[in-house]
Amino acid sequence: MSSNTATGKRNLVPIITMMFLFAMISFVTNMAAPFGNIWGNQYPWAGMLGNLMNFAAYLFMGIPAGKMLARVGYKKTALLALVLGFVGLGVQYLSSVFGADIAVFSTSVTEENYLGVTQTVDMPVTLNLFVYLIGAFICGFCVCMLNTVVNPMLNILGGGGKKGNQLLQTGSSLNSLAGSLTPMLVGALIGTVTSETSMGDVAPLLFIGMAVFAISYLIISLARIPEPALERAKADAAAGKAPLKFEHSPWNFRHFVLGAIGIFFYVGIEIGIPAELNFYLSDSGIESGAGILVNGAAIGGAIVMVYWLLMLVGRIASGAISGKISTRAQLLTVSGVGAILIFIAIMIPKTSRVEVPKFIYDPDAKTEYILTNVGLPTSAIEEFKNNPAGFEWDEKYVHPESKKEINLKEELWKQAKVKADDAPKMLETPTIPLSAIFLIICGLCTSLMWGGIFNLAVEGLGKYTEQASGIFMMLVVGGGIMPLVQHNLLAPSLGYMGSYWLVIAMLLYLFYYAFVGCKNVNKNIPVD
Repeated sequence: MSSNTATGKRNLVPIITMMFLFAMISFVTNMAAPFGNIWGNQYPWAGMLGNLMNFAAYLFMGIPAGKMLARVGYKKTALLALVLGFVGLGVQYLSSVFGADIAVFSTSVTEENYLGVTQTVDMPVTLNLFVYLIGAFICGFCVCMLNTVVNPMLNILGGGGKKGNQLLQTGSSLNSLAGSLTPMLVGALIGTVTSETSMGDVAPLLFIGMAVFAISYLIISLARIPEPALERAKADAAAGKAPLKFEHSPWNFRHFVLGAIGIFFYVGIEIGIPAELNFYLSDSGIESGAGILVNGAAIGGAIVMVYWLLMLVGRIASGAISGKISTRAQLLTVSGVGAILIFIAIMIPKTSRVEVPKFIYDPDAKTEYILTNVGLPTSAIEEFKNNPAGFEWDEKYVHPESKKEINLKEELWKQAKVKADDAPKMLETPTIPLSAIFLIICGLCTSLMWGGIFNLAVEGLGKYTEQASGIFMMLVVGGGIMPLVQHNLLAPSLGYMGSYWLVIAMLLYLFYYAFVGCKNVNKNIPVD
């Protein structure tokens, strides 16, 4: 048996283990944006806060996680990360059962009521929001540490270069598969976002995540993981060599610095495209949002799932071709094509729409929604179904369960932000803007970027690779900052689609990095 074959078999278990962890990273990370529909409906400014807290943890944990790799090794770092993930999801679940009746402070919100009158109301901000944010922050520590472990380990197991990138892209495929399931499951559990929607509706998903973390802990604790930094230090000590001296740092390498900036922007692109699309499709507003009156969250989750599935397709394809086509050529192509797709999406008018396939939503949920959440009695439901345009919006219907008289127009507005004049559209086959199709196709482009940027940026770093991985993880905070800028600063003034100009600018930077910035001009620095 050749030494290469023996090495390949010896590396098989750690490779599978690292790919499994790659999937867990995306499963947890992709909870934050769809969960934002729950909190954003209650507090308009809070939609991306969970995502921000998740990625803000990278800023604090990125460099310490890199140092942890060098001191305690890959396996112990991964095990601690899994414990933190279990605790973080548990804390998020607590937000569904604790703190909803405890006001921390109040904030003034200006909104239009069902009569079309703009009014300012005081809105109490309750403790459960902060409990959720703490849980998201803890989960951020988990995924940061897992990322710090997985990326350099797969690159090492692949031997660096094209083979290292090939393993990264293959592992990223599982990452995309897990990521595609999360928004779909959240959307299915929520259905339509109303004033009654809460974290309790997604508790089953949190329990699944906690169970997976517990099982993962057992698997990793039994698996044998290579420890290159620890083995190198042990061998040097046995040979009487002094510990490695780091005369420089990754910051002394220009191509790494530009690549680190690229990672900051890339994660903002990867998260920002589907997150803002999810908000857009879940917003039932005819003018502001996509105008899907019922099942918006379910449809949005299913559409965004396609984005992540296309990332899976792209990563599988990249894994197959990376042995023959250079990382630089791949990154150059996908960043340019991605910018073109986003530009087309922005330019297409919202009136250009396509029907939503019926298999991704429940048509019967529309009338069920009117009955259970708005309060129409069964006789009125039948009247509405038979003649929606001529339905009389009597404000003195009696709720079939509570027997209380309700203001139907007010309830319809309160529960789904739908005006009585728009309510007949609830029985129509829902459509989505054509722009959404071009946005989800971008998944094919973003699929290649993470592995490509990481591979190019750490090429030739040698003993500085672990430090570089920690810095990379710190700058993943861009996945929290840039989508927040897009959603909270740009979308209110430019609209959902106008906010994507920021994404185009970031894609153009990645095009520059692949074209010029990735070249190593500091080859004179010793890295052994």
